[in-house]
Amino acid sequence: MAERLPCQDPFFQVLLTPSHMRPSHPSFYRLKCIQMGLALIPALVILTYSAALQAAEIQAIGIVEPFLDVTLSTPVAGIVTSRKFEEGAAVPAGAVLVELDNNLERLEVERRRVVRDQKQTEFANLKKLFGTTKGVSKVELDTKEAEYRVAAVEHDMALEQLRRRQVIAPNAGVITEIMLEVGEACAAYQALIQVVDTSQCYLVASVEASQGSRLKRDQNVRMEIDLGGGKAIVPGKVFFVSPLVDPASGLQKVKIIFQNKEGRVRPGLTGIILSETQG
Repeated sequence: MAERLPCQDPFFQVLLTPSHMRPSHPSFYRLKCIQMGLALIPALVILTYSAALQAAEIQAIGIVEPFLDVTLSTPVAGIVTSRKFEEGAAVPAGAVLVELDNNLERLEVERRRVVRDQKQTEFANLKKLFGTTKGVSKVELDTKEAEYRVAAVEHDMALEQLRRRQVIAPNAGVITEIMLEVGEACAAYQALIQVVDTSQCYLVASVEASQGSRLKRDQNVRMEIDLGGGKAIVPGKVFFVSPLVDPASGLQKVKIIFQNKEGRVRPGLTGIILSETQG
């Protein structure tokens, strides 16, 4: 019968298993050394090798998520009259993406502007008269000033009502989905458009509590990210370490942030936290 190589023995297979699945009591390793006739190999070497494996790598699998993923809507109901961009377009922060019917709101803004300008002129003339000839009382001047200020506020309110009929990008990103076509009706707060920012991404993973305690915010780590057609080693930094440990699984949530300006990594793919580095 052929002699089994040490690397094929279950004992050595134990050393290659994750740390939480390996026996931790030193007597296990000493006993196995004696049983295998490896008395010349000090048990301390085996234990040191096991500890080194545990400290060298974290080996946590996670999912890539975009830096920003928002679904936008409007607080008012209306009819979609304009789509400024199509799906897949890159948009800057502050860009108008979708507009609802707003003819009445535009007319109201113009009406309020005319009233505001008229009240402003009346107040300016009365203030000039009060300062030169004292031909008007202070009460009349204060009344005109109040009328002008009210008209200015009403004009600003009309502008806000007009703005509410637009969907504006809160950050730069890429449009991934537009839910309604031009001419379709939407309800208040109905989802209209989805925008994601993948210039940065997170790798969100759950690690053992013993490993999570070694991770600190802004600490440098290495990751192996799936690119769809291959894998790449990507540097990143610890962005978040949850202060909570799930009592059922004993796992702790961590988020690693990394740069993705070229768009090589697509959210939804998997990655592995390989190791921690100093920094």
